[in-house]
Amino acid sequence: MAEDLDGWGLQFLGAARTVTGSKTLVDAGGTRVLIDCGLFQGLKELRQRNWEDLPVDPSTIDHVVLTHAHIDHTGYLPRLAAQGFKGTVWTTPATRELCELMLLDSAHLQEEEAEYANRKGYSKHHPALPLYRVVDAERALTHFKTVAFGAPTKLSDSVSLAFHRAGHILGSAIVELVVSRNGDARRLVFSGDLGRYDSFLMKDPEQVPPGADYLVVESTYGNREHADVDPHAFFAELIHSIVQSRGVLLVPAFAVGRTQEVLLLLKEGMKNGSMPRVPVHLDSPMAIDATEIYCRHTDEQRVSHLHMDGKGCKFFFGELEVHSTVEESKRLGRLTGPRVIISASGMATGGRILHHLRNRLPDARNVVVFVGFQAPGTRGRTLVDGKDTVRMFGEEIPVHAKVAKIDALSAHADRSELLRWTATAGQKGPRRTFLNHGEPEAAESMARLHREQRGWDTHVPDHLERVPLF
Repeated sequence: MAEDLDGWGLQFLGAARTVTGSKTLVDAGGTRVLIDCGLFQGLKELRQRNWEDLPVDPSTIDHVVLTHAHIDHTGYLPRLAAQGFKGTVWTTPATRELCELMLLDSAHLQEEEAEYANRKGYSKHHPALPLYRVVDAERALTHFKTVAFGAPTKLSDSVSLAFHRAGHILGSAIVELVVSRNGDARRLVFSGDLGRYDSFLMKDPEQVPPGADYLVVESTYGNREHADVDPHAFFAELIHSIVQSRGVLLVPAFAVGRTQEVLLLLKEGMKNGSMPRVPVHLDSPMAIDATEIYCRHTDEQRVSHLHMDGKGCKFFFGELEVHSTVEESKRLGRLTGPRVIISASGMATGGRILHHLRNRLPDARNVVVFVGFQAPGTRGRTLVDGKDTVRMFGEEIPVHAKVAKIDALSAHADRSELLRWTATAGQKGPRRTFLNHGEPEAAESMARLHREQRGWDTHVPDHLERVPLF
């Protein structure tokens, strides 16, 4: 069980020296708040943590506060609810809408993958079981309450909450908690996943809330900069190449955020003539629904023309076909190029993209392009690392297709952008800054930069490490 540190402390239950499984526990004198509730992904030893009991009884957690809807920040919620969590889950309105899609989809995938493993007999477990079921996701969603950006909300006598725009994906928030004890207060700020400045789609992240005592900052790209690549020219070159080879361009993309940016790029490129007009297929029911949610929440987005009108959502365009059913998805596998197929998941950890990869990777005419961070241990990381085969569905699939990667569409702030954001806390800085949600080298690099350039007290926490608040 979590040590209570006199009832006032922080404990890092996930995303410590790794980029997934985000969970940070705040003990505030009888009020227990969990910031994010994500799934571990990637390496087997990390994924195994999803099956282990939390070091704190879920029934003792009063509140969960979500920074955004991505599964590595929300995907453990159904299991938490199944294990006895009865508190409130606080989100922004858009995050609530997206979580309904993503948690139900995650649960469906858990059930489908367990059923497929049992049918094909390739699991080491007999029978293979899902981590959680659809009924657990439905139960978790009944705990949600929404709060608008900038609206202070009292969680208890000792804790108040406010959300500030993070610019990572729709609904993403910087979390500000004020914890009070006997007239003394501590202001805790959690960056969540921080968006980029001058993003193609999302507005800039807001500043660090004034007076932060403790700052918990992501460090996904804490030791590197995004390459200065024009994504329009990059995609134009790829599409010209598949027109010449009569191949297929596969885009594994997160259903939320990255898919919408790719759609806008393709729409603009085919409209202005910089990209050949080829069929584009969006093969992800969740991405289709998420795109419609983006059309309903335009206030966080930079592009003013995204509003719905009489002709429908502006992300959709003439060359685009959407595919909701399994039968439609299977038919895509029989179509020849040139064409573009966008499907989830973005790291190729599950979803329909796996079937497309199995079908298209052995053909040298095809191209696979990854448009986001690929965590260690994922199939996406295996492919961008240039391996000759990748394992899926219990077999090794040969890789003859070209594999490309572009960081210019990343929704994560890079090193310079992280430093730009933390600088808004002032030169003196917080009492202490914690770097999480990054691989060890990235987190340590960001911690060192803050110490050397600003003299800040910085620390990279270990998994399950506890620190006092007062």
